[in-house]
Amino acid sequence: MTEPHPDAREAESERVGPGPPIAPGGVRGLLRLATIDIGPLRRRRDFRLLFIGQGVSFFGSMITYVAIPFQAYQLSGSSLVVGLLGLAELVPLLAAAFIGGALADAFDRRRLMQLTELSFAAASLVLVANALLPDPQLWVLFVMSALLATLDGLQRPSLDALTPRLVERDELVAAGALASFRMTIGMIAGPAVGGVLVATAGVPATYAVDTATFAVSLVALRMMRAVPPPPEAEPPSLGRILEGLRYAGSRPELMGTYIVDIVAMFFGMPMALFPAVASHLGGAGVLGLLYAAPAVGSLLATVTSGWAARVHRHGAAVCIAAAIWGVGIVGFGLAPNLALALAGLVVAGGADMVSGIFRGTIWNQTIPDHLRGRLAGIEQVSYSTGPLLGNVESGAVASLAGVRVSIVSGGVLCVAGVAVAALALPAFWRYDNRAAAE
Repeated sequence: MTEPHPDAREAESERVGPGPPIAPGGVRGLLRLATIDIGPLRRRRDFRLLFIGQGVSFFGSMITYVAIPFQAYQLSGSSLVVGLLGLAELVPLLAAAFIGGALADAFDRRRLMQLTELSFAAASLVLVANALLPDPQLWVLFVMSALLATLDGLQRPSLDALTPRLVERDELVAAGALASFRMTIGMIAGPAVGGVLVATAGVPATYAVDTATFAVSLVALRMMRAVPPPPEAEPPSLGRILEGLRYAGSRPELMGTYIVDIVAMFFGMPMALFPAVASHLGGAGVLGLLYAAPAVGSLLATVTSGWAARVHRHGAAVCIAAAIWGVGIVGFGLAPNLALALAGLVVAGGADMVSGIFRGTIWNQTIPDHLRGRLAGIEQVSYSTGPLLGNVESGAVASLAGVRVSIVSGGVLCVAGVAVAALALPAFWRYDNRAAAE
């Protein structure tokens, strides 16, 4: 790995690792195990700016994340149509993620973030304009969903590849947990606020709030130092993309993270059914709660993630957490009331966050910086393909067999699929980061 950003060498004498020693029976030591490590935010200025700017921006994006399927269901009355939004996003996301990864390895990652944030803001303005029409067009939602997926594919590799340049290696677990915490707060507040805005202020105002949040992220990015590519970087090309694919294919621990997550999300992702579920449980306000509930579980897992630095069997941790996600989805589908439905989603979200922390740690600790962008593109394909296809699958099954059957069967198949994947990937199941560091 190349030398970290200058910010990552500030206050070396104050730095501690993500897992400080625990005095036997010490209360402070136990508290460290059960609380999130905020050290990277204190010590790394650029990581702090990125954390704040992307936190606000992601909050706005999660508002739109609720508004688009709500408007699509409102215009069509079909869960299948909502699920097909995911299909519209899939192809452009796949192409853009590979391209975005190559760009992140060849150019200033901060500058790429700025350009894509500006493009996101422009896309949000188009959604506002469509929503203000006397007769909003459903096809616009599909086109804009595809465009937003394209921009996400171009941006996310740069965002993911920034973190290893802003912190030290032994801070990566803590930095990953903080990034997850940032996303989790957005996934709780964004959908909750989005549901309220849709119900009270209307869809156009909801999209407008998202547009305004990009101003904060652009200012934060402007204040950060440049993050030039590694000295050995070459111009992006098909050959460079294929190099990243070959590297990923040669690493069983990386392939395991991709495959297990895709399997779990394909079978156990019911979010396309949330508008239909909400229509029976209370309407738009309830919709926001359904979208926010998994993030509540993620938040609980994140703020108690101090123990994660002492887990070394990361492959097994990913598999177990992915299976628990499926159990939570089964509970959601069988729940007879809103409270139990939300509880099932909270369990699922917490498990998904644990899986994400360990997947991210495997990626950041094992991938060299000159490949970081391209592998981040592959990672994005892995963690985006499953949910997008899962929404299509759940919508299709619901149209044939009903919403409850779709949710419960998906959760059961998720658990079974993860078990099969673990058996088929013994090297991933046995992966130990202590051996990898030697």
